Amino acid sequence: MRLPKGCLPPLAALLAVLPAHAEDITPLTHRDDLTQSDRVRVERVTRPATEFSHAEKFELMQGGAATSRKRINRDAFSHPSANITFEEEQLFKVGNGVFKKMWASSPSSTQASDGLGPLYNARSCQGCHLKDGRGRPPRPGDEAVSLFLRLSIPPQTPEHEALLASKQLLSIPEPTYGNQFQAFAVPGIPGEGRFDIELENIEVPLNGEEPAVLQKPNYIIRDLGYGDLHPEVLISPRVAPPMIGLGLLEAIHAGDIEAKADPDDVDGDGISGKGSRVRDAETGKLTIGRFGWKASNPTVRSQSADAFSGDIGIGSPDRPAPWGDCTEKQTLCRNMPHGEQERLGPTEAPDPVLELVTFYSKNLAVPARRDVTDPQVLKGKSIFHSIGCVSCHTPKYVTSRDAENPAHQFQLIWPYTDLLLHDMGEGLADGRPVGDATGREWRTPPLWGIGLTETVNNHTRFLHDGRARNLLEAILWHGGEAEPARNRVAALPPEDRAALIRFLESL
Repeated sequence: MRLPKGCLPPLAALLAVLPAHAEDITPLTHRDDLTQSDRVRVERVTRPATEFSHAEKFELMQGGAATSRKRINRDAFSHPSANITFEEEQLFKVGNGVFKKMWASSPSSTQASDGLGPLYNARSCQGCHLKDGRGRPPRPGDEAVSLFLRLSIPPQTPEHEALLASKQLLSIPEPTYGNQFQAFAVPGIPGEGRFDIELENIEVPLNGEEPAVLQKPNYIIRDLGYGDLHPEVLISPRVAPPMIGLGLLEAIHAGDIEAKADPDDVDGDGISGKGSRVRDAETGKLTIGRFGWKASNPTVRSQSADAFSGDIGIGSPDRPAPWGDCTEKQTLCRNMPHGEQERLGPTEAPDPVLELVTFYSKNLAVPARRDVTDPQVLKGKSIFHSIGCVSCHTPKYVTSRDAENPAHQFQLIWPYTDLLLHDMGEGLADGRPVGDATGREWRTPPLWGIGLTETVNNHTRFLHDGRARNLLEAILWHGGEAEPARNRVAALPPEDRAALIRFLESL
């Protein structure tokens, strides 16, 4: 149940009881939204834990005052931020309706739902983000819906190099098939094809237990609908990530992200995270990327506009092309009827459609933690810290006082991410650079809600392509900068590994 107003002390009250001894604290000079006194207190409250005999204050409320305390069931990721206004709850519900809307091919009697495709991966946002949660690879005999393939090619011309250098593009689209491989199409044209997944078993030794058997997927594209792929095509599989807490991630002060970057590993700790610099579609300015598996989008709105265009083939004010990802070589696709309705607006999904979906996406609440005082969970938390996981999975932040929505302002949150790009080793490499991310680098994914994946989505598949069948496998796939931490996990006694997994399941 939702806590009655007044039961959750505001962050200001928490900070007020923390002493501000500036002599033993490095002030957060990068936080231009805070007073000097607040900087000292925020630095103190966001320090990593050193005591693991009990839970930290407000650790239960991992989304701050926006945390959902609703009953844990399949709808656990679908509740609104607990601190939005009554009027905003109405916007959230309307946005939810648009998020679930099934788009139809044009022309259609539905009119306001016209515009699907012509090429697409899903007919609705909910089609990929089932119950607002995590996608998975297709089961045998299923079509791939919540997993798709990104496509690109290495730069071929000086013009390509210039577009990448200026960040006008983050990758060069495959000339015929574009940025994304779309299996489905409206009546009258073929889809782009299908793909199969072949699995290769890899054994990883574990101290005190039988070896873990990881499954490495290999992707074979078949039944191409528009001719051959470019001989240098780069392919990257992606599953849909969970939707919770996106507005709070956007509200993390950019300085907090940049302050953790150490691309040259100046401090010598083996961790060399770097920020992703991308162009904001609305302002044209370079800013920090936060969203997507390679941090290629700066805002929830830009991420939503890209999904409308690439996943469903719907034009919006930010990505107006009604044909979505159809390329110039797919002339039949480009000439198909579109869903623009002059009386409704200039694009297939005119505002307020994109605004509503953006608001909904920003305000999907993070569920409260479970079992924060359980001794095994606390032991697992201690191990998580001691083996170095917090070097990338930063536990907590205080969001910006200048966040757009008051519900996201100045909240103590626990997402367990630094939102930086890290080299994850050859095992997870897709070989496909995107913007500042190399073919071995991925954004640190937030961990909040990860323990509810099976409850919400009826599976336990993790990582960017869903290859890991459980949380231990997800850890064992870590390489590159995370390889020392992975090796420490493999060397743990079985009871300590179990405690670590138990901690992750509590998030």
